[in-house]
Amino acid sequence: MNRYEALANTLADEIRSGHIPIGSRLPSLRHIIAQHGVSQSTVLRAYYLLEEWGLIRAQERSGYFVTPGAGVKSAPKAQAASLAESTRVDITDLVFSVLDAAKHPGIVPLGSAFPSPLLFPSARLLKSLVRGTRSLSPWSTVADLPPGNDHLRRQIGLRYVGMGLSVPFDEIVVTNGALEALNLCLMAVTRPGDAIAVESPGFYAALQAIERLDLRAVEIPFDPVTGLDLDALGRALDKYPIRACWFMTNYQNPTGVTLSVEKKKALVELLGARDVPLIEDDVYQELHFGRDRPLPAKAFDTKGLVMHCSSFSKTLAPGYRIGWVSAGRFADKIQRLKLMTTLSASIPAQAGIADYLQYGGYDKHLRKLRAAMRSQLTQTEAALKRWLPPEVRWVTPNGGYFVWLQLPDAVDAMALHRLAIKHGISIAPGPIFSATHSFQNCVRLNYGHAWDAKMEDAIRALSEILNDPAVRVSGVGTAASEEVSRGNL
Repeated sequence: MNRYEALANTLADEIRSGHIPIGSRLPSLRHIIAQHGVSQSTVLRAYYLLEEWGLIRAQERSGYFVTPGAGVKSAPKAQAASLAESTRVDITDLVFSVLDAAKHPGIVPLGSAFPSPLLFPSARLLKSLVRGTRSLSPWSTVADLPPGNDHLRRQIGLRYVGMGLSVPFDEIVVTNGALEALNLCLMAVTRPGDAIAVESPGFYAALQAIERLDLRAVEIPFDPVTGLDLDALGRALDKYPIRACWFMTNYQNPTGVTLSVEKKKALVELLGARDVPLIEDDVYQELHFGRDRPLPAKAFDTKGLVMHCSSFSKTLAPGYRIGWVSAGRFADKIQRLKLMTTLSASIPAQAGIADYLQYGGYDKHLRKLRAAMRSQLTQTEAALKRWLPPEVRWVTPNGGYFVWLQLPDAVDAMALHRLAIKHGISIAPGPIFSATHSFQNCVRLNYGHAWDAKMEDAIRALSEILNDPAVRVSGVGTAASEEVSRGNL
């Protein structure tokens, strides 16, 4: 362990133990240097690492302060879930019941999976759609079949070059959004009955895909501070015949956590040593609040085992349904599966997106989008601190548009969801993010919509609903409920 990592861990222990309380300012650089006998650069790197872990946050000209996330319980080092416990995933009915309830007009969309459509340059996109469509030849209906529009694929390739990645042009396959890319990847490497490693908590669409394809889920703990538990993954790989992994490495849904570069590299090495494919869901990567885009795990892939999936739905054009996969050694198989299932992504939409990427000022738009998201996060956190009880904990995300709340143990997130809907508020309850319906005292909130009085009122209303006896779990403290609590975070 490097000196800055050792210092970061020491300070993290002091924060989590309460010796440095939530909301307080961290000691000055001079104090830490004198106390620990280290250099200024070591202290700064340690502070940056603590910020990456969501334990502290910089305030301009004021220093670093401990965030509410410092009080979040870390996941216990548990053995991987047994296949017998998750032989069949049964999540779809629960997910649809939650999503359907949030569709009603007038609902405050804190539980939405999408950012506000008002954040996207619809008028400028329309111009690109018109211009891109005019440039199509009559033969485009054939030429732009999978792997997709050449112009668009070149533009996507340039986005990889901007990260320092050299992705072969012929391994990029255009799809109907990232979700189709992810599903095609899963179909390419599995058969019914195979075991798939997924995060817990994790993206519910991954669980729905596993259920639909009659696969088995092996849940790998995903810590709300440090991310994926690689030790648990290693044990699972040793114990079960896992055919593939489906993970989010950047701004994970629902926790918002980004894996460190070191962890991404270790993940790829761990899977590469066993020849296990990684389906990398990376749809939020462009929504970073730091200076640079975080690298995907794909950056460390030397064997073609990482299938990197993303789309423009979360950053530019949700209704266009244009995504892609950089599929490595599986590109040919995924291309054929695409032809066999949905034939092609929209040819005009591909042309329009390609035109916008080249001429529309995509990076300028992204800077504006990220600034809006960061501002909305600041306002959301301020309201959470203002209205919710101090027992509620969360880690401040460094990108994306989700924040994962850990509520008091006695709160039933599903009951909270049902009461919130009656008050015109949607939330995403924790059980929909687990094959075993765990995380019963957790909820995911969306800060991807413009902050206004309705949003403020919704947070205030949630604080009142939390006091309703109907959202409380009876008998918390029994062996059974303690077991549920241990499985939560």
